[in-house]
Amino acid sequence: MTRLVRMAVIGGSGLYRMEGLTDVEEALPETPFGPPSDPIVMGDLDGVRVAFLARHGRGHRLNPTQLPARANIYALKSLGVERIISVSAVGSLKEEVRPLDMVIPDQLIDRTRGRPSTFFDEGVVVHAPFADPFCPELSAFLADGVEAAGAAVHRSGTYVVMEGPLFSTRAESFLYRSWGASIIGMTALPEAKLAREAELCYATLACVTDYDGWHETEESVSAELVVRNLQRNAANAQHILRGVLPRAAAQRSCQCHQALGKAIVTATEAVPAPVKERLRLLLGKYLS
Repeated sequence: MTRLVRMAVIGGSGLYRMEGLTDVEEALPETPFGPPSDPIVMGDLDGVRVAFLARHGRGHRLNPTQLPARANIYALKSLGVERIISVSAVGSLKEEVRPLDMVIPDQLIDRTRGRPSTFFDEGVVVHAPFADPFCPELSAFLADGVEAAGAAVHRSGTYVVMEGPLFSTRAESFLYRSWGASIIGMTALPEAKLAREAELCYATLACVTDYDGWHETEESVSAELVVRNLQRNAANAQHILRGVLPRAAAQRSCQCHQALGKAIVTATEAVPAPVKERLRLLLGKYLS
């Protein structure tokens, strides 16, 4: 029988497995939204039970638009996960945010198109709060962990989430810089929205690989450049996660687990029985 696991890591480009896991098992939970990106690997790491999901699948099979984000978040929730650390490769939009730096973003700008971004698309209306899209407690643990590991860390920043899979045009890159954004990537949304709807803590360890397309003297972003720096960032990320996970697994004092407390607009009796059953994992405690 699969053991409950409270902590999860979603590994992005370059991070396809967690080193050092013992007592390993795999699960591929069924969800109302199809299968997750990859089997979820669970194991013990320095006394902490951790679930690891390769966002793009092992071998990097899925591009950002194809990611089954709803299935991924739902599957982790079904295993007992309460907190998710997302590891993502990003480009920098600021001179002082250098390649190989780490950013713990605190805000998001959504430039994606057509990605399903809610669990509640029929039968029930839910307006979850999202003014602050990342868990402040989990983000602080991450920032402290990066600092303790001796890596350069930026403790806040706005993350522009673009559709991809192509990188930005130079004009777009300059536009996002004019907005004051710090980094740009392709995967934080809809993950962060879905994690909030699932009442999970969510924070991102953003690993900077390049200067996007705006920098006049640095090499423009390319898949080759990204992969080269990803390999260096992945080793740092493994070390950072090993230090952060024991603290992050402690009892939550944030409000993420109550995100839907005042968010459900539809009267309980008006929610169709099949919808209640389909979303019981997410809404059961409110609609019972």
